[in-house]
Amino acid sequence: MNRWLLHAAAKPLLFLLLFLPWALLLWGAMNDSLGANPAETLIRSTGDWTLRMLCLTLTVTPMRQLTGLSGLARMRRMLGLFAFFYALTHFLCFAWLDMGLDLQSIVADIPKRPFILVGSAALLLMLPLALTSFNGAIKALGAKRWQTLHRAVYGVVLLGLLHFFWMRSAKNDLAEVGVYALVVAALLLWRLARVWRDRQRIARHG
Repeated sequence: MNRWLLHAAAKPLLFLLLFLPWALLLWGAMNDSLGANPAETLIRSTGDWTLRMLCLTLTVTPMRQLTGLSGLARMRRMLGLFAFFYALTHFLCFAWLDMGLDLQSIVADIPKRPFILVGSAALLLMLPLALTSFNGAIKALGAKRWQTLHRAVYGVVLLGLLHFFWMRSAKNDLAEVGVYALVVAALLLWRLARVWRDRQRIARHG
């Protein structure tokens, strides 16, 4: 399995797989096959895929350590960038299809609706992560500062989950929210356990 992950074709194949949902949504929009409310379908679906990409991004390190598949680390950056791509598409669908690209109305609407406020905050928090997702940024910032900056992804996923909760609570549809909440909770607990173990190891060795 690790040999496949390290193969030269692995990343292009992953790119195609991650891009496929977006392409299918575009195809559906062009062919008017997204249901009675295509605008809502586009906004909701791109938001769903953003949260899925964030969860997949955070799953890479635990899976790599549990399975010993070092090749998984090669996929994390692309997953993170696709999370930003879907988040940006989600916001643009809202701005265009829901607000008619009226910048003044968009800016005025953001603080009025909490779920839009936290969603916008998550997108803004993702921006520096996307802009520094290349090797030159790691060298410029230094590995330690780069890692500290990219830990903000945990804040992003929490804001995204809150955004999703507020969106679905308005329709009293929380079953899917509960699934994502369990996944995010497990990922955060794993991270906290890892930090605790590292501190204990440092304390033991002085």
